[in-house]
Amino acid sequence: MTPSPEVHKGSRGYIIPIGGAEEKLNEPKILHRFVELCGGEDARIAVIPTASRLPDTGSRYVELFQKLGAGEVQSLEYKERTDTSHPEWLAYLDDATGIFLTGGNQLRLSTILGGTDVARKMRRLNARGVHIAGTSAGAAFCPEHMIAYGASGSTPKAGQVSLAPGLGLTNRIIIDQHFRQRDRLGRLLTALAYNPFVIGIGLDEDTGAFIDNNNVIEVVGSGGITVVDVSDLSYSGMATTPENEPVNLIGIRLHVLCNGARFDLASREATPPS
Repeated sequence: MTPSPEVHKGSRGYIIPIGGAEEKLNEPKILHRFVELCGGEDARIAVIPTASRLPDTGSRYVELFQKLGAGEVQSLEYKERTDTSHPEWLAYLDDATGIFLTGGNQLRLSTILGGTDVARKMRRLNARGVHIAGTSAGAAFCPEHMIAYGASGSTPKAGQVSLAPGLGLTNRIIIDQHFRQRDRLGRLLTALAYNPFVIGIGLDEDTGAFIDNNNVIEVVGSGGITVVDVSDLSYSGMATTPENEPVNLIGIRLHVLCNGARFDLASREATPPS
């Protein structure tokens, strides 16, 4: 599975991972921004509730996006791999201006959608300008590498997380959601110790990372984003640490960014809100 190609700089749509439990009633800042990016009354949004086992997840987001002013919204109920060849749903995706992946279990996304025409189409659509957002499990699924599951705690430990292939919209980041609320710093650090190339993005609830076509993140929401940069990692004990034991990691840079702050994934520079 390969990430969306960035052949034509500036043409890719936004990638918008959300930490889960986003505000839906009082001031749904994140979802409203997504609808605006997708075109407002001209938006054509596809909701994909595959991660959830609840029967009304898709319909609830359809109603929500309609209330926020989206012109057209449809839930594509991919529940089994055989559903991914549904011709009318594939046709709807072709003309979508935005795609929204709901929360639930990210392994349902990878095992049902991975390797299908739907996954390939989503990568191509994002590469040519369609915005793709995902909340909770949907957020974890967006990058090339996905945290499938792992234990909570603030200290990285050998074997603390299991990784799986994600959708592949970008290979620059790895995401963990419900970050502060579920004490997930340790498992994000463990994932980064496996693959020090990527940047770790820990998303608090009701917080989104709006990643534009120049790979600059803007934080939107009421929580924070923990950015973990291991580009200057000078030592990792992951290869020699016994299972379930704490891991030595030296040379990590960490930022906590709130609403309006930015982070450039290319230069790895953080800037406060203007």
